Amino acid sequence: MQRASRLKRELSLLSTEPPPGITCWQPADQLDDLRAQILGGADTPYEKGIFNLEIIVPERYPFEPPKIRFLTPIYHPNIDSAGRICLDVLKLPPKGAWRPSLNISTLLTSIQLLMAEPNPDDPLMADISSEYKYNKQLFMLNAKEWTEKYASQEK
Repeated sequence: MQRASRLKRELSLLSTEPPPGITCWQPADQLDDLRAQILGGADTPYEKGIFNLEIIVPERYPFEPPKIRFLTPIYHPNIDSAGRICLDVLKLPPKGAWRPSLNISTLLTSIQLLMAEPNPDDPLMADISSEYKYNKQLFMLNAKEWTEKYASQEK
């Protein structure tokens, strides 16, 4: 029951006071399957992009982090082609930094931050990571292209 009441509280807060550029909702009456949208930040190659995410909330939440993945393809060193995200707060210790005091809003904000500032030293996509490190111009071009192709509203 703790999970249900906590999720209701979090979702209510996310709908009344969402972090800038982030929305999160329940597509149906399923409490453990949420959707979110993150707007690409200004001055990033993801600017003007709208990225859809899936959030699967485990039975043991908040003692276990939600599984979050991108549904919208994104060109990023820390996000693979299946949409999986390499981010410490999405993993349990000792390898990760998840704590029960964190919430979905915090996680989405962390993902938004990761989009703006990739971590090439902990990549999921080695080729994109080395491109980011050694040929940033090409990385920016590719990331912008993907954003226009997959996350743009002008379809």
